[in-house]
Amino acid sequence: MRLKSVAVKNFRCYREEAFVAIDDLTTFVGKNDIGKSSILEALEIFFNNETVKIEADDANIFNLDKKVYITCEFEDLPISLTLDAGAETTLANEYMLSAAGTLKIQKVYDCKGSRPSVEIFILAQHPTADGVSGLLELKEKELQAQIKAKELAVQLKGNPGMRRALWEAEADLKLADVALPMGKAKEDSKRIWEQLDSHLPIFALFQSDRSSRDSDGEVQTPMKAAVASAIAEMQGEIEQIQRKVKEKAEEIARSTHEALKAIDANLAKELNPQFTPPTTAKWTGLFSVNMDTDDGIPLNKRGSGVRRLVLVSFFKAAAERRLASGGSKRSIIYAIEEPETAQHPNNQKILIESFKTLASESGYQVLLTTHSPGFAAELPTDSIRFISRDANDNPVIDEGVDVFGQVAQALGVVADSKIKVLLCVEGPTDVAALKCLSGALNLADATIPDLANDGRVAFIVLGGSTLQHWVTEHYLKGLGRPEVHIYDSDVAIYGASVAEVNNRTDGSWAAQTLKYEVENYLHADAIHEAFGVNIVVPDQLDANGNAVPAIFSAALHALNQVGSPVNDKTAKKRLAGQAFPRMTAARLRERDPAGEVEGWLRRIAAML
Repeated sequence: MRLKSVAVKNFRCYREEAFVAIDDLTTFVGKNDIGKSSILEALEIFFNNETVKIEADDANIFNLDKKVYITCEFEDLPISLTLDAGAETTLANEYMLSAAGTLKIQKVYDCKGSRPSVEIFILAQHPTADGVSGLLELKEKELQAQIKAKELAVQLKGNPGMRRALWEAEADLKLADVALPMGKAKEDSKRIWEQLDSHLPIFALFQSDRSSRDSDGEVQTPMKAAVASAIAEMQGEIEQIQRKVKEKAEEIARSTHEALKAIDANLAKELNPQFTPPTTAKWTGLFSVNMDTDDGIPLNKRGSGVRRLVLVSFFKAAAERRLASGGSKRSIIYAIEEPETAQHPNNQKILIESFKTLASESGYQVLLTTHSPGFAAELPTDSIRFISRDANDNPVIDEGVDVFGQVAQALGVVADSKIKVLLCVEGPTDVAALKCLSGALNLADATIPDLANDGRVAFIVLGGSTLQHWVTEHYLKGLGRPEVHIYDSDVAIYGASVAEVNNRTDGSWAAQTLKYEVENYLHADAIHEAFGVNIVVPDQLDANGNAVPAIFSAALHALNQVGSPVNDKTAKKRLAGQAFPRMTAARLRERDPAGEVEGWLRRIAAML
């Protein structure tokens, strides 16, 4: 399951509901004490209620209502769920999805008392018509009675099938948004929730202000997350153990009941064990790992920068391990507050690249907070969620590339004196592609700039949807640097923006690719080396109207036969991360015999 969004209401500074779309990599940016950490801690409360626990003081102090609402929306849901007696069903068949086909789980914390209580709901489009609105709460005998009363020709075994028949027999189900109670659910509602709970992502929060005990802080938290990750990968074996324990408990219960009947048959007609398997948190809590460094010095006795370097190593190793392994059953969300704290700039770059690599892999999401201009500038613009306050001091969360100006103003971003050229592209994958292609050409000819290592060139990601606004408004004019704009040719209207930039008199220029988009400059051998798939890379769209990312996605799915083909955005990320680094000067010249890419780079070199 993948986290699609989170909404918080009446939690600390968020008196009104605040909605945040969550991507594979999501970065919360803003001033100190603006509400960045509150979003991450709300998620920690939702998933674990361990590192940060819900407290009475978490309810907004200006609101008489002391209920806190945390709602998480998920996609990439389980294909099916198996109830007792092997009955299979789906969330869609049980009307437990939103109108958008997503799963919305809301936890409501009542903070009136010293120990807040919690209620769990699924917010879904569910039948509300009389007689069919509460079928998930009914026992098998009660469903059978309704089937018989309506004289429906359906097997009187298997609750999902009987519910389906009752719903299909109703002319108008009167579907409406309903909060289905899960926390104290009965019958199949309870069984469905138990299964869903085991599919929820693992959430690991790394706080910035942690203690220095050997059992906590930077020392222990990465290891706890590693243990949780290992447990997730062994979920199948754990479920087998739990099934065997359940079977053994039921066997003992049956023999005990037989012995009881032999003493007095009237004492108990039934003796049914209610088996509750341990949660993931309980499994994780069984393990503790302490770490010593050189000469047996505990890690917690080393400097704060070294302790934070555990994070660098942890994420770098996790990214590399994910690439080398087959993944796990449950997805993992890493939430890190201010990862740049106490780190040398070189380590910050390593950390950022690890985050990007990790987030590009299926099954991982990374959430960050920062108020560092340098750190924020290195992250993909579409990952930014900028938090500010309105006139009434209520938090406002903006997303997308239009927040660049706000972020720059809030964090004090100014042009570095060494930067000579601003290279403007549509998206993060264009940055990765141009860095790799320039690096390959630089190895063959040192007069061509290596954009990955030349500090005189700064990339600006404009974003396709608002690119025209950047050009028309000339947002970057105040930085006083000439601009180079390179856009794909897949969007015809970009031609007007190219012409507008070329009409400037400040040394700026723009171009559109002769090929369809930057992925069309990839060599098939580079893709084969990275992924083991063989495709024909066209200059434009293929005969079926497919672009390179779609062609690659279909070929990769045909090879692996796992899940569904990845979408274009994910395909672009994977090509940028693994195929473009395998491009050589020879391969590029074979794909670009006219030297179009080399021409851009030599023109940029002349500006330096």
